[in-house]
Amino acid sequence: LNAARSGGRRPVRSEVEPLVVMIAPFAPHIAEELWNRLGNDGSVFDSNAWPDFDPEKTQADTVKIAVQVNGKLRGTVEASVDAGQDDVVALAKDEENVAKHLDGVSIRKVIHVPNRLLNFVVG
Repeated sequence: LNAARSGGRRPVRSEVEPLVVMIAPFAPHIAEELWNRLGNDGSVFDSNAWPDFDPEKTQADTVKIAVQVNGKLRGTVEASVDAGQDDVVALAKDEENVAKHLDGVSIRKVIHVPNRLLNFVVG
């Protein structure tokens, strides 16, 4: 709204209506009042003025994966969503704090929960 009013200009209705729709879930009573004062009939929730969303933008390309050694968090790595266990293990071994805890011990088991967790069982 500040941008719409910058330079002393008056905002036009087409600039204000989307703002009223956006505040409706958070401040429904004032949004209804503003919607009616703008000359609209019915409820702001009944209008077709709701913005569309792009489901592609909700998907992340990378994820942070917690790396544990014997069940204790030792670091996190960032990997692509489709990274396999071997890729995540390689990234984890490059992490300084994880490498310190894996130095000089034998890895008995690797537990990998895709896109969430990697646990080294050492002993």
